Amino acid sequence: MTNAEKVEEDINRLFELPLAEFTAARNALATRLKKAGRSGDAERVKSLAKPPVSAWAVNQLYWRHRETFDALIAAGKQLRTAYTLQLTNKPADTHAPSAAKREALASLLHWADLLLREAGHTPTPETMRRITTSLEAMSAAESKAGVPAGRLTQDVSPLGFESFAGLVPEIGRVKPGRDAAAHNEATARARREAEERLKKTVEAADEARERVDGLTAEIERARTLLTDAERRVEKARKDLRERRHS
Repeated sequence: MTNAEKVEEDINRLFELPLAEFTAARNALATRLKKAGRSGDAERVKSLAKPPVSAWAVNQLYWRHRETFDALIAAGKQLRTAYTLQLTNKPADTHAPSAAKREALASLLHWADLLLREAGHTPTPETMRRITTSLEAMSAAESKAGVPAGRLTQDVSPLGFESFAGLVPEIGRVKPGRDAAAHNEATARARREAEERLKKTVEAADEARERVDGLTAEIERARTLLTDAERRVEKARKDLRERRHS
């Protein structure tokens, strides 16, 4: 393993650590690199920001549940390809990749809830919303550039309508001659239709995200009610035991 590969491996290990250990481990790694004469690598490591708990959870999903994480990314790629084909009026199945994406996302959110609790963090509705948004955005991204899976130092921003502009195909360039006006009109009309279909797709995705947020809040409220009920049951059992021994 080369020095460069070793640094990359060490950085990966930083993001696999419990969140509370990140800063100390990062600083220790930067110090070791500096003492070894690798000042550039030391500065790079030192600049790594401690992720918020939501981004930390997404990193853990990548490192600990890679198969499901990769399934989400693959489903997102297939769905993006299907939408691109539809925008050019070609037949494409969006149901299968949509179902696969929903299944992978649901599994990852389940694991995220458990990971947070095991690490002593509270999976609040806001935290789960941020995790959901990051996972959705990563699965929808056309490229992993700028989205370092497993090394997030912040949440991934949701994709807006403008982020999907690359999916709208270029119908063609203006051709000189007497058919130029007709060609331009056909091109403009085709782009308007494609953009309208894309806008509806993005709106549907936004509505789905809102439903996920609502369900996450409902789950948290139900969990709170369950915890309260369990406490009351335990208190009742304790009171009953005390009466039996009095």
